[in-house]
Order: sequence, then C-alpha cells, then structure tokens
Amino acid sequence: MTAVADRALPPADWPVPWWLPGGNVQTIWPALFARRFHGPAPSLRRERWDTPDGDFIDVDHLAGEAKLPAAPLLVLFHGLEGSSASHYAQAFAGWAQAHGWPFALPHFRGCSGELNRAPRAYHSGDFEEIGWILGRLREGQPRPVIAVGVSLGGNALLRWAEEAGDSAAATAAAVCAVSSPIDLAAGGHAIIRGFNRQIYNRMFLRSMKPKALAKLAQHPGLFDRERLLAARDLHAFDDVFTAPLHGFRNVDDYWDRGSAKPQLARIRIPALVLNARNDPFVPAACLPQPHEVGRHVTLWQPARGGHVGFPRGAFPAEVLGLPEAVMAWVRDGAGVA
Repeated sequence: MTAVADRALPPADWPVPWWLPGGNVQTIWPALFARRFHGPAPSLRRERWDTPDGDFIDVDHLAGEAKLPAAPLLVLFHGLEGSSASHYAQAFAGWAQAHGWPFALPHFRGCSGELNRAPRAYHSGDFEEIGWILGRLREGQPRPVIAVGVSLGGNALLRWAEEAGDSAAATAAAVCAVSSPIDLAAGGHAIIRGFNRQIYNRMFLRSMKPKALAKLAQHPGLFDRERLLAARDLHAFDDVFTAPLHGFRNVDDYWDRGSAKPQLARIRIPALVLNARNDPFVPAACLPQPHEVGRHVTLWQPARGGHVGFPRGAFPAEVLGLPEAVMAWVRDGAGVA
C-alpha cells in the first residue's frame, strides 16, 4: 500500500453547532446528551479471552453476521476508563451496523465491569497489548483490519504501529487515532490545571483510585497505599500506580517512553491522527507538524471539536459525524474498502 497523506483532504474546521461554544462544552455535551446512532442501538455480544500472562480481557462484538461478507473488521480501542458504553464507541458501532461491517471493541484490563486478575492494569503506551489483541483478531480470517483508537487507546495504537514498523501491514490495513494525547507530558500537565483539574482530573480519579485499591487488595504490597490515597491528580496517580506496575521508573519515564509523537515517522501503514485544536486535554501547541510525521501519516487538526466531541447538527446534536469522517478517510485516504 502506498503513502496516502495527500489523498484525503483534512477538514479546515468542524461544523460545530453555534450553541456549543468552546472546547469544554464541545467535550462534555456530546458525551452526555448528543445522539450516538440512528435507529436501534447496536447489539453487542461479549467474548472473554485469556491472556498470555494468565489474566483476561473482554471483547465486545457487533452481534449477528456482517451484511457485507468482504467488509473489513473495524476494531475500536477505547480511551481512559472508557468501554463499549462510551458515546464514541456506540457511534462507531452504530456506523459499522449501518454499513454492514463487523465490529469489535476490546476492553483494556479492568474496564469491562470486572476487575482483572493480574498485578497490572493498562496504560497509554501499552503497544504490546495492542499487538496481541490485533494479532488475535486478524488470525484466521481473510478480512483486512481497520483499527481506530480514541484518546489513550489512540496513543497506544500509534505506539504499536511505530514499534511494528514494516510488519504492521500484515496485521492492520490502516490505523486512526482520535483526540489522542500523543505528547503525554503536555496532556498530563494540561489536565491537572485550572478548570481541567476540578472537572476532568477529579472525574478520572473517582473511577481509577477505587480500582487501584481493589487491585491492592488482590495483590497486597503492590504499591504504597498511603501515597495513592494522597494523590490528588493524575501525575501523582501515575507515579505511584501506573508507572511502577507497568515497568516504568516513574511518571516522567512513563510519559516520555509512552508518547507516540516523537516516533510518528516510524509508521509504515496509513495512519490518521485527528486532534481538535481546542481540545482541553491536548494543547494545540504540542500537536505535530507535517514535517515531523513521515509520509504515511495524515494530520487532521480542525479548529473545533473538543476532546472526542466533534458534535454536529440540530439540538441535541449528534456524534455520528466523527465515525463518518474517520471512515471516509479510511476509504478515500487509505484506499481501504
């Protein structure tokens, strides 16, 4: 497959409704109120996979047979504390259902509603887990695989494509990262300041700290309980929990080695990197420029859209434009399907 950066025209701006001003509103409203699909809700069936290290993950598949037997398999990797119930996941599943594509959403460990068994969780640079999942989905079936990662899942997906290099083409035909914090330090510091600290930082910690404490109950002595209880932001949480559990020296080592941005030029399959420039989590100043990414990577950086928001249409708006735009790039830009 050839390089594709010039074949799909990036949107200069996202057609956000006038009544949804600013990056925070464009992030929060779509997640809570916007339409996620037309017609019946996507019906999903769950499959449990045993992992090579004795743990498990849960993978949700679109129920029923794909209407188009030759259609690619659409795989979606969710964001931090996301799941198949997330608004963007339902929008992509709805797109697949409407277009006759098979669809799979692998849950990162501990995100499917049941605590995983191993003394680990998941993280933004988890490219080995991404590779294992994609390899298993690709194994034994003739369909090409299109992988989309949202936020954390998108950064991890790009890290896989970087590490896989030329061999990635045997597993995935194209990868797409949506609203991904490809500079983890820039995103991590942005989310622990000002309004973000009071809203998003607190929201994530309300979910993540109880899970970490449950993990400590499973594996006593795994980390310092008092330090975890004292953590008031994601920087401190990652320093005491995420980094040491996944082989990093500390949070700075994790954010440095886990970031996709420095190695985007290593990607050898068509890749779309979509970031709104008003994303509260991902500062526009840290986004890559065309000369930094290599010829296989397409950058879309519309002025508006928020973080995994990208609403459009009349009240209450809808998030269907996101999968439509991404999948149009897959067809016209990456030349798949």
